[in-house]
Formats: sequence, structure tokens, C-alpha cells
Amino acid sequence: MSNPELTPDEIEQADRNRRRSKLLAIMFVVPLLLFIFVTFVAPIGTMLYRSFYHPTVSELIPNTLEALDDWSEEGSDLPPTPTLNIFAVELKTLFEERLSGKLAEEINRSYPGASSLIKSTARKVSRADTAELETAGAALLLDSHPKWQQVELWRSIKKAGSVFTADYYLTALDLERDPSGEIVQRGTRIYLDLYWKSLKIAFYITVLTAIIGFPLAWYLANAPTRVANTLMIFVLLPFWTSLLVRTTSWIALLQTNGVVNSTLQALHIISSPLEMMYTQFATVIAMTHILLPFMILPLYSVMKGIDPSYFRAALSLGAKPIPAFIRIYMPMTVPGLSAGALLVFIISIGYYITPALVGGTEGQMISNLIAFHMQSSNNWELAAALGSLLLLLITLLYWLYDRLVGISNLKLG
Repeated sequence: MSNPELTPDEIEQADRNRRRSKLLAIMFVVPLLLFIFVTFVAPIGTMLYRSFYHPTVSELIPNTLEALDDWSEEGSDLPPTPTLNIFAVELKTLFEERLSGKLAEEINRSYPGASSLIKSTARKVSRADTAELETAGAALLLDSHPKWQQVELWRSIKKAGSVFTADYYLTALDLERDPSGEIVQRGTRIYLDLYWKSLKIAFYITVLTAIIGFPLAWYLANAPTRVANTLMIFVLLPFWTSLLVRTTSWIALLQTNGVVNSTLQALHIISSPLEMMYTQFATVIAMTHILLPFMILPLYSVMKGIDPSYFRAALSLGAKPIPAFIRIYMPMTVPGLSAGALLVFIISIGYYITPALVGGTEGQMISNLIAFHMQSSNNWELAAALGSLLLLLITLLYWLYDRLVGISNLKLG
């Protein structure tokens, strides 16, 4: 039996209700979208932008860079005298505004030794009048130090004045441009080796957490409720303890006169203390302890939902316990194991505090070098390039995980 047709008033009322429902849904979603934009999209977008946007030098000596545009850096001739005069005038202005040190810092990144050169020259040109520098600034500049007569220095100044540049990504990949502009390998590999070390440390941590967490999660899933609830409190206890406290506790355990060495010496297992602090071993052990709950909880949630009758049925059909466990039970835990492994790996590859406190030089990861460039060297652009490559690496690993062992590709049972 069909419903009678709606009247125009009823249709209008239904449209108003539909619009009101959509507006209400948008009002609930907008705060979440704003939160995601402020805490996730904007910071990552800023990092990506800073990795190739560098206007500092162009803002410090704009007139010099404009004059250098007409100078061919491929030859062996210095920039023309009027260009040098302009630079001398701007250098004097920067000294008076206490910005010559900033220029020295920027140029020194591409031309080592330029920092002291620019600072000393700035003091000399500051004693001359601006009118004098406009006509004789080039002579004063070239006489102040022989390095000002080197074409490579002026190439570095012109190169540093580029507002948009991919050189920070080249540096992050241990590459550089030779005088002809070709991309070549740098003399020493720093960042690629550190990326590789970070991947290995993250892999070791993931494997250790899986080895330790799998049997514990299985016991929690199959233990009596009272026992499981009590043990789960101990699993969650690290989340209620400061990360700094947990990390510094490992310093007390692993240092030369720490608990571990003192116990081993008291038991006459070793005759002299072992060097465990400030090593890759210390980083792996401490981070395994810290990240273990992130492996246990996904495993436990999956194991708790596995019907134990499957395993009992395999035993009743004559299968031995170990083969039945491997062939029947373990495949059903793959979603929890893969989710825990992905979570632990991604968190560990970007960890900073623990490697900084217990790892030292041997146990540091790429995140420590990113923090160094942000806090000590003030090279935010290189830090942003390193962070962008790390983000790309993690995204690529997640894509491989989704393609190879993603939940949608798992076949259980």
C-alpha cells in the first residue's frame, strides 16, 4: 500500500529538517577539522615550506644580490667594482644594525671560514663614511683580506641569496653541487648513514618488543579475568610514569657503576665494568622497555577475540600443540602483530629524548640531529629538509605495509 503524496508544507518541513541535520553535523565536525589543521596540517606544511624557502640573505643584502644577477659566476672574474661598493655599503649598515653576524652565519654554511671574515671586514668598513664606501668600498673590501679576491666566495654569496633552493635536500642526502653546478656526492656521508642507523635501531626495537610482547599478550588473553586485570595494570603503568623518569632510570641501571655492573661484579661474572651507557645497545634496551606496551595492547586486543575452540579442534584432530599453535593460532594474530609492529617502528624511528640521554654519539638517531640543527646550529631549513625526508620515509613504509600486510589483504582462517 503506497503512502499518500506529501503536501508542499510537509516537503518544505522535511527540507528544513534535512538542512538542520546537515548544519548540526558540520558544527560537530568543524572543531575536529580545525584541531587537525592547527596541530597537524599547518606544522607539517610549514616544515615542508621552510625546507626550500630561505629568504634570510636576500633580506639582508638585497641590493648586492640584485647587482650580482648581472654577474656571470661561471668565469674567473670578480664581480664588477660597483657591485663590491654596494656590498660594502650594505655590510656597514648591517654592522650598525647588529646583523652582520647573521649574514656571516648564513654565508659560512656554504663557504667555511666566511664567518670570521665577514665579521672582521664589517668592523673595518664601519669606520668609513657611507659616501666613501659608495666610491671606494671595493678597494677597502679587497684590501681587508685576500679571501675577498676569491671567486668562490662571491659564488657562495650569490648562491646563499636564493630565496627558493633545493640545496638543503641535497645536503640531507649527502649531496652537493660542484662549481659547474653538477650534483655530486659529498666527501663524507653523515645523514644517509644516520638514516640507515635509525632504521636498524627501529627494526631491532620492533623485533624485541614482538618477541617479548607476544607471549605476554597470549598469557593475558588466556589468563583468568582477575589475573589478567592485575597484569594489565602493570602493562599500563608506564603510561602513568614520566618518560624522563623511565629513561633516567636506565642511566642508573646501565652506567659504569650502575646496578647491572655492580650486580655482575658481585656475582663474579665480570671482572671490570661493561661499557653499556652511551651506546646503541643502551638506546635499543631503553626504547624497547618504553615502547613495549604499544606492542602488547594491539596483540592483546586481537588475541582476546580469537575463539579458543579453533586450537582445541586442531588438537582433537591429532595435531601436536606446537605445529597447531604455529599453523592455526599465529596466523589469526597477524593483524595485532602487524599493527603493533607498525606502531612501534614509526614511534621509535622519530624518538628523541631516550637516544639523547642514553645513546650518546653511537646511539643517536636522525631525530637527534634534527633537534641539533633546530636548537644549536639554528639551521632550520636543513632541519626541515631532514624532517621532510623522514616524513617521506615513514609514509613510504606505511604504504608498503598497507600493500603487503595491510588489514584488507589479510586472509584469516
